[in-house]
Amino acid sequence: MAKKKKVIIPLLIVFVLIVAGLFVAYKAYNYAYAPNVTADSDTYIYIPTGTDYSGLLEILKSSGNVTDMDSFEKVADFKKLDQKVLPGKYKLESGMSNNELVNMLRSGRQTPVKVTFISLRTLDILAGKAATNIEADSADIAVLLKDEETAQKYGFNKQTFCSMFIPNTYEFWWNTSAEEFVQRMADEYKKFWNDDRKAKANALGLSQSQVSTLASIVESETQKNDEKARIAGVYINRLKKDWLLQADPTVVFAAGDFTIKRILNKHLEINSPYNTYKYKGLPPGPICIPSTTSIDAVLNYEHHNYMYFCAKEDFSGYHNFATTNAQHEANARRYHDALRKAGIR
Repeated sequence: MAKKKKVIIPLLIVFVLIVAGLFVAYKAYNYAYAPNVTADSDTYIYIPTGTDYSGLLEILKSSGNVTDMDSFEKVADFKKLDQKVLPGKYKLESGMSNNELVNMLRSGRQTPVKVTFISLRTLDILAGKAATNIEADSADIAVLLKDEETAQKYGFNKQTFCSMFIPNTYEFWWNTSAEEFVQRMADEYKKFWNDDRKAKANALGLSQSQVSTLASIVESETQKNDEKARIAGVYINRLKKDWLLQADPTVVFAAGDFTIKRILNKHLEINSPYNTYKYKGLPPGPICIPSTTSIDAVLNYEHHNYMYFCAKEDFSGYHNFATTNAQHEANARRYHDALRKAGIR
């Protein structure tokens, strides 16, 4: 009997140790691999640049998406997450385990953000649009966009710098800085201005910034993409004949009042290099950030003999074109008669 007891006791001890080990292993497995995240289909956390480990834990706690923070911290400590906190925008998936969440954060496996702009009036508006999607503050971006040294760094001046920003939809990491945003736009500008577009600009005798400047006038004249090449052709004809461009949108820009609906004689007297009723040639820089359709409309302008255009009397947004001033005056009378009949002054 004594012998049996001597055998049973060690076996019980071994059994207890095995059970204890299995329990510990089970607990460890649950800590690492059991679901511990609840989230909607569109749930993200944002980790700002410079966030330390305690700041990361506070962000996760505040989010309310991690069910058991104690178990998360145990796994995070084991995997040394405190040594590698990476900023960014991270998507939380419902049912994620602590192991999956820690691995995502340690690897910096962010979700990219999109910055989209088509045609914008000013660089300030661009700064605000970019800042709604990336970490950089709009004021910091705006300061760079208005800085003469920054413009010169990329081969522009303050007047032409906005031509570097090519409208499109771009993917960024959320933790993009103001400097990184501008550098990315410079890279995209180089991609846009491929050999084909450069050759067409050279054939026109215009620099890339001058093409964008003319495109900004076309952009401001019409929203009808199928008419842009024709309007571009009118302005190129005027340039070739050394005429004043007499583009109303440049007068609005010179006045600095974008609420102006109709150009009056007093506006035509504004003494500004942007007033193309007073100064020949293109203004010093773009009057807006033109869309790529307007840039390409200039590069692929319609060859014709038109020298004038004015809005159509049907208020469709399209224009009547003319080769002579007499034809243009007749078109203008029809438009103004239509305005009077509609009670528009």
